Amino acid sequence: MDERGADGELLMSRTVLVTGATGRVGGAVVDALVGGTGEDAADVQVRAAVRDPEYASLPEGVDTVAFDFARPETWGPALDGVDALFLMRPPSTGADEVVGFAEAADRVGVDRIVYLSVLGADRNRLIPHYRVERRLESLGADHTFLRAGQFMQNLADVHAPEIRERDELFVPAGDGRMSYVDARDVGAVGAAALVVDSPVPAAYEVTGAAALDHHEVARTLTDVLGRRIEYADPSPVAFVRRMRDRGLAWGMVGVMLTLYTSARFGLGARTGDGVERALGRPPRTLREFAEDHRDAWER
Repeated sequence: MDERGADGELLMSRTVLVTGATGRVGGAVVDALVGGTGEDAADVQVRAAVRDPEYASLPEGVDTVAFDFARPETWGPALDGVDALFLMRPPSTGADEVVGFAEAADRVGVDRIVYLSVLGADRNRLIPHYRVERRLESLGADHTFLRAGQFMQNLADVHAPEIRERDELFVPAGDGRMSYVDARDVGAVGAAALVVDSPVPAAYEVTGAAALDHHEVARTLTDVLGRRIEYADPSPVAFVRRMRDRGLAWGMVGVMLTLYTSARFGLGARTGDGVERALGRPPRTLREFAEDHRDAWER
């Protein structure tokens, strides 16, 4: 690991299974785990759980194993010899399947489960993450919940076409603020929680240092790109129509609409100190993220 966790000593000689290893946060967990050097680097063997190992592009030294939440016959080989598990729920996967896999991990002796949750999951009984958290609390394995804010990466992929082609930030959030966070920071916190002997059970609220409204987001993009980016603030109906016209799945559009509607009504502005607590440094700013990803919006 490049960043030593601030909450404890490193647990040495670990085999860590990472689900979602080719995605935003899972990939960042893998990168953080394999990037360590020197005395403070944990002795970690990283195993990536992927649908098709043949096509997975991962760093050198990372083992791959075929895995699917919907195929319990893949669970045993994936968990063989594993000490710690990074667990995330794909949008298309139900809470019961995720919990079933976590229970299987607990039965075979996995001693720590780090679960990628969402900010406010401890108070929102309507979302799957609430149910997963409650079930994980009943297991024998130590658990750490990463309750993450809105990913900055959404600006560089989902919303990139409008920014790049129309010079507009097209999200229906009104004047509401959102606690954006860089997925790389979430991954680094997850990696630390997997290998650092921190107090458990634990939860980290992983966000940026400040909640931003989308006028501020547009101004930051304007400054970095050197051209004016307008915050369009479409109606929810116009947002759904545009996203569907672009070919985004109904499930993805529904998740985004829920997030931005929550922000519109003042429910997305909570910030946490998870990055500082886990890594001993402040989270990346939106400006830093934009500088690193400006190619996504260049014409």
